[in-house]
Amino acid sequence: MPDLQKKPDLNRHLWIIYAVSIILLALVWFNSWTIGLVMTFFVAASFYYSVQREKMLQSETEQYISTLSYRIKKVGEEALLEMPIGIILYSEDYKIEWTNSYLNQFAEGLTDEETLVGCFLHALSDELIPMIKENKQEVWISLGDVMFQTTIKREERLLYLFDRTKQAGIENRYYAEQTMLAIIYLDNYEEITQTMDDTMKSQLNSQVTAALNDWSHQYGLYLKRTSQERFLAVGNNAILEKLEAGNFDVLDIVREMNTEQNNPVTLSIGVGAGNISLPQLGQLAQSNLDLALGRGGDQVAIKDDSGKVRFYGGKTNPMEKRTRVRARVISHALKGLIQASDNVIIMGHKAPDMDAIGAAMGVLNICKRNEVDGYIIFDPDDVHTGVNRLIEAIKEDENLWESFISPDEAEAMMTERTLVIVVDTHRPFMVAYDKLLNKTDYKVVIDHHRRGEDFIENPTLVYMEPYASSTAELVTELLEYQPKKRKLSMLEATALLAGIIVDTKSFTLRTGSRTFDAASYLRSKGADTVLVQRFMKEDLEVYVKRSRLIEQTTVYRGSIAIAKGEEDVAYDSVLIAQAADTLLTMSGINASFVITKRTDDRVGISARSLGDVNVQVIMERMNGGGHLTNAATQIEDTTVKDAEILLKEIIDEYFEGGETS
Repeated sequence: MPDLQKKPDLNRHLWIIYAVSIILLALVWFNSWTIGLVMTFFVAASFYYSVQREKMLQSETEQYISTLSYRIKKVGEEALLEMPIGIILYSEDYKIEWTNSYLNQFAEGLTDEETLVGCFLHALSDELIPMIKENKQEVWISLGDVMFQTTIKREERLLYLFDRTKQAGIENRYYAEQTMLAIIYLDNYEEITQTMDDTMKSQLNSQVTAALNDWSHQYGLYLKRTSQERFLAVGNNAILEKLEAGNFDVLDIVREMNTEQNNPVTLSIGVGAGNISLPQLGQLAQSNLDLALGRGGDQVAIKDDSGKVRFYGGKTNPMEKRTRVRARVISHALKGLIQASDNVIIMGHKAPDMDAIGAAMGVLNICKRNEVDGYIIFDPDDVHTGVNRLIEAIKEDENLWESFISPDEAEAMMTERTLVIVVDTHRPFMVAYDKLLNKTDYKVVIDHHRRGEDFIENPTLVYMEPYASSTAELVTELLEYQPKKRKLSMLEATALLAGIIVDTKSFTLRTGSRTFDAASYLRSKGADTVLVQRFMKEDLEVYVKRSRLIEQTTVYRGSIAIAKGEEDVAYDSVLIAQAADTLLTMSGINASFVITKRTDDRVGISARSLGDVNVQVIMERMNGGGHLTNAATQIEDTTVKDAEILLKEIIDEYFEGGETS
């Protein structure tokens, strides 16, 4: 290969040598013409040789450059057309104008032609055009069994597709083999085995262990029993995907086992998965088990390291299994917190109902029994007609009414040792005044709803019992273990009883033996059932409006009633709930959903069921929550019609997917 860089320097040196030679030759001719003649001959010969050599070198260089240019052009053409990299040029309207031959092998199955030219980009992937519009630099798409990493050159309207199938396979295998830990807990083992002799208990243990062993062998899990009530299962993400595809059928298998008890055995499972350490996986699994138990048990809670929670199961009503011992322990702990605080701020949820106000009044009585100032946050602009009569009755009692304060007043009296007690909700965005939650380190949550993913951060004490009918029932039990310095007034007892009656639909839903015990206690303290009925009376106008709403009902999937209000008519949340309750009393209806515009401009959905349909998991898919038989949600920036479409899609997924959340 000629040294092109040295050629100019070489020529310059030669001409210098020739110039010096001519000068010397002239000097020789001046001194001796014979010697000059000989020297002239040699110089001429040398000059001729140099010229010929220069021509030959120039010819070789030109031939080399021509050959190299041809080769480079040929390599470029082959790289463009034959290299296993896809290249696409597309037009401004995202139609494919040209592709290299490598991509044409994928045309079959995507188009009827032998080439992709003329197709739009969405024929390759629905993600391509949106990603281009969003100025994304890269997107992964699959064509058949091949996974491509696609680089986007928007200005040139050019796409490069690199085959990353092996890389994707390695990543998928790495993900599939990541460890998964599951803690399995027998929800009601202690309650069921209390009256069993050793033989019956042994038979039950054998049944449960055999069922779980068969299940673990079927899916390839390692299973180890760690105590009478607890098992540990170890697997990986690939196994977890199979378990989720089967909707954790072990819940049904164990629940349907034949036992001599009226109550079936149920499981709760907490699953930890993700690319985190084993100790963190264990903590995550335990946290998810606590979440499943907080929601009533008989279900699976899965949270990976991304933070998203998935639920499976929860098909049965939670069994009543809380004990007097727990109520007494919580009551004493609450007494200690109240006595150690400067004052107590009590609040329920936004748009409080009878249960929230009744429970708040019960907690206020506990504060007074412990001689600590207590206050209930009350916003007159956030009260619906259902509790107006109760509020009017409270106003007539000056000593009681002076404890109801505005959110601003509550914020002004906050100190470092103020105790905030939240009743009838555990979700931060639902409390009456969420700013207070960040102004104190002392918070108590008392609630009867199934625990959701959102929860008040770092509470000092939590008393959550999804087995209870109402928060008023829980507070009534706590009252029984408080100091007797101050008795319940007739109005306080009546408010608590009203909360129980409203939430149980007059003792027909979610009612256990403890519910009647609490009602009996309140009645003995002067609760007036006639006054409760007066509080619960409704206006004729409201009744007519509810009837018109019910008139718009359609039946979906044979047994689901869906009523929807007009787009431009706002309905009170209580009226929506009452309409859902009324629909549930109709023959052939197993679940009811009422969709209307709310007074706060959001779309509200109130859901009810008889237990065959888990309305809680349906509402959770729409960022709501509640109980298996009683749930609701509120949706922003949507219409009643769009909410109905979304609801029907989720109901379809619920039934076709095997009742998962």
